[in-house]
Amino acid sequence: MSMPIYPCIWFNNNAQEAAAFYCSLFNDAKLLESNPMATRFSAGGISFMLLNGGPKYAPTPAVSYFVYCEAETEINRLYDALKEGGKILMPLDKYDWSPRYAWIEDRFGVNWQLDVEAINSQQKIVPNLLFVNQKNGKVHEVREKYTAIFKPSMLLMDMPYPPEAGMPNGSLLFAQFKLNGFIMNAMSSTLQHDYDFSPGNSFVVECDTQEEIDAFWEALGKNGRYDMCGWLVDEFGVSWQIVPSILPQLMSDPDKGPRVVQAFLKMQKFDIQTLLDA
Repeated sequence: MSMPIYPCIWFNNNAQEAAAFYCSLFNDAKLLESNPMATRFSAGGISFMLLNGGPKYAPTPAVSYFVYCEAETEINRLYDALKEGGKILMPLDKYDWSPRYAWIEDRFGVNWQLDVEAINSQQKIVPNLLFVNQKNGKVHEVREKYTAIFKPSMLLMDMPYPPEAGMPNGSLLFAQFKLNGFIMNAMSSTLQHDYDFSPGNSFVVECDTQEEIDAFWEALGKNGRYDMCGWLVDEFGVSWQIVPSILPQLMSDPDKGPRVVQAFLKMQKFDIQTLLDA
């Protein structure tokens, strides 16, 4: 059971342009595959899928990507590149939690948090979920649910709110956890924000068997919403795609690929046998 997890970002038909930019930006980036529908690349120890989805959805700051830089020269370089045509949400500076940190929304609308502190992992880019407004007390619940669903999993860090924040006792400001080898951050804010999670950012879970698809579909979608083509929204508003790991291979077949696409466009939860029979 491989069960790789990786982020998917929704673009308004400029995914290839964004992928070219990110592959030039990160030193270890590698293009994995590209077609008119989606482009995949790896960087910072994880894979990214960039989806040409059109104007229906867009990423929001509710999902950002922490880049843990091990040198000041590296964070300076990334900051200068990402801010071009983008928006600086927090300028590069010293903060209470970091000697060198910045938050930037790049020119494609994707949010990045740069931190000069090293992370003790090969994964140097870590997706971050930001829970705001009425969800700002959900971090503990989120990491409990996700670490129960994905196995093996482990808690890496908890940071409670300070007493002066006025949050209920035990509320978490920040948590970091590992889901089957994939590190995620979750944080919250007491400030009011005009955004929430959207399908503009989602997380793909690749499954080898129908049993895995059934289990993740049920567990992640419980108390949420089931959509089409393997997409669901969990009870916290985070979007997931539960897909068969064999799907890219089936879609790349010149004869079978179009029939596979037509088959899964009619599905909510993916059915592997139906795809094989298409």
